[in-house]
Amino acid sequence: MRSNKPRLIMTCFILCFLSLPTLHASNTLNDTNYSYSLTHISPSIGVVQSKLLLIDDITDESGLTVYIRNAGDTSVEDGVLRIELVEGSNLIIIRKNFNIPLLNAGESTQIHLKPFGSSMGLFKPFSMITFSLHAAEMISFEWGIIIRIIGSSVRILGEYFNSPFSSEGYTLFAPELSKETYLMDNHGHIVHTWKSDYIQALGCYLLEDGSIIRTCLSELNPIFWAGGLGGRVEIIDWNNTLLWGFDYATDTACLHQDVEVLPNGNILMTAWEYKSEEEAIAAGRNPDLLSDEQIWPDTIIEVKPIGFDQGEIVWEWHAWDHLIQDFDPIKENYGDVSAHPELININIPIDTADWMHTNSIDYNQEFDQILLSIHNFNEIWVIDHCTTTEEAAGHTGGRYGKGGDLLYRWGNPQNYYAGTKDDIQLFGQHDAQWIDAGNPGAGHILVFNNGLDVLTFPNLSGRMYSSVDEIIPPVNEQGVYQKNQQEAYGPESPIWSFTMENPEDFFSPIISGCQRLPNGNTLVCHGVGGVFAEVTVNNAFVWVYTNQFPLMTYFNQFPYIIQGNQVYKIRRYAPDYPGLRYL
Repeated sequence: MRSNKPRLIMTCFILCFLSLPTLHASNTLNDTNYSYSLTHISPSIGVVQSKLLLIDDITDESGLTVYIRNAGDTSVEDGVLRIELVEGSNLIIIRKNFNIPLLNAGESTQIHLKPFGSSMGLFKPFSMITFSLHAAEMISFEWGIIIRIIGSSVRILGEYFNSPFSSEGYTLFAPELSKETYLMDNHGHIVHTWKSDYIQALGCYLLEDGSIIRTCLSELNPIFWAGGLGGRVEIIDWNNTLLWGFDYATDTACLHQDVEVLPNGNILMTAWEYKSEEEAIAAGRNPDLLSDEQIWPDTIIEVKPIGFDQGEIVWEWHAWDHLIQDFDPIKENYGDVSAHPELININIPIDTADWMHTNSIDYNQEFDQILLSIHNFNEIWVIDHCTTTEEAAGHTGGRYGKGGDLLYRWGNPQNYYAGTKDDIQLFGQHDAQWIDAGNPGAGHILVFNNGLDVLTFPNLSGRMYSSVDEIIPPVNEQGVYQKNQQEAYGPESPIWSFTMENPEDFFSPIISGCQRLPNGNTLVCHGVGGVFAEVTVNNAFVWVYTNQFPLMTYFNQFPYIIQGNQVYKIRRYAPDYPGLRYL
């Protein structure tokens, strides 16, 4: 009887060469209420690898059992299963090469191992074992498992898969609540680690000089308490020296979620700002939508780093400066919401202080524009960065003549009365970004479209599955967005989406991210499960990894493990990226 524990079954392969088998993934380090799997059989294009040995499963009952299948259309003779231990693993496996004399097409076999050792993952990573199958004239793939072991008792915590068709590079990630940030190669090996005195608060990126910039939680804030709480941004060099730390956390404003480094070295940061119940009502807010008796609209600040721990705010934008409402006719901002899609309806019915919950920020240098993901509105917005702070507070000026008003919005046209709930296209999305120049789809917008847990929140319009969506925004060469009067901003639908054959088999209702890679594949972070995957344009898996680092929290500076292995988002950097020169 096979184990029913959560598992990544690394039988996922290249669309152009193989008839793809199935991949399953489940949260391996916790018993979260969010259940999910990744299950996909890609369509055949008529090209089948004649010789193909696959590992269908690896289980941990009484040791390790490897289930091997001949998925090709011809017999394989003199095959070999090779086993390697990652350097530093406290394991002993007496035999590391197993011969498979003959395996006919469609047949399966099992190989049993009995590793011995100690690996608890408390002070260094769990142990990793890699497997590869070899035979003459056969493409080889690599599987790996991450294990916890005490003596001969072993438990598989996660698995990874790598193929020759993945995009080369190194993946940066910071587990939720972690003080560490990790850089990993495609074989699941951690090649570098950065350490901080503060836990991570979501956004984290590798800079060209080999340092990282990361948001972090400096201390609990007495006013602002919501997902993504930060208050601090740090830059840490390759040698783990703190180069710069900037705190922006008071009882009237607090950093949260994400940052974006500009070409001039300045840093865009997302922040909440406090507005009292009286201020909200004065701005036309319906009192029935003020159960928290306050509201935190988002603001963007651009900070010029100074010295070791100082920064000058050289530009800022406030959502509060661009409001409209049709609730209270005696207020100055009373107007026709449908006639002003460039403005923000203050009475969008979200009754929480964290009204917008902007969870990502990106910058387009060509157009000098900023892209924001407004989670609670189910929308992405574009605003003009080529304004002064004064112009950003108004409705004229800047490169596009609209001041700080919205240049473009997409995902939920009912927010400006151009659609109904049936027209919603984004559902609690994360990690909206322009695809980088030089990559397939450059200039398009890519976003992780989470879906919403409508069972937990029955009053929300949502769907119980996730996708990664690519859209072509209706923008011309000058950066001007086109829209017909009385209609919603286009496009009508994404040009490409990643999801599963059965969509509900892929669901991460919070956090998560994505990235378009130079080879045209897309990197996906299933944040709730801590599962990273690289998929092709045809939704075939070519690389998969499960985060092995459990969520940690700290009490009196001592770490202890809590449930989960969640990761907010990830980024992969090509081998020639300047920030990798110290490897």
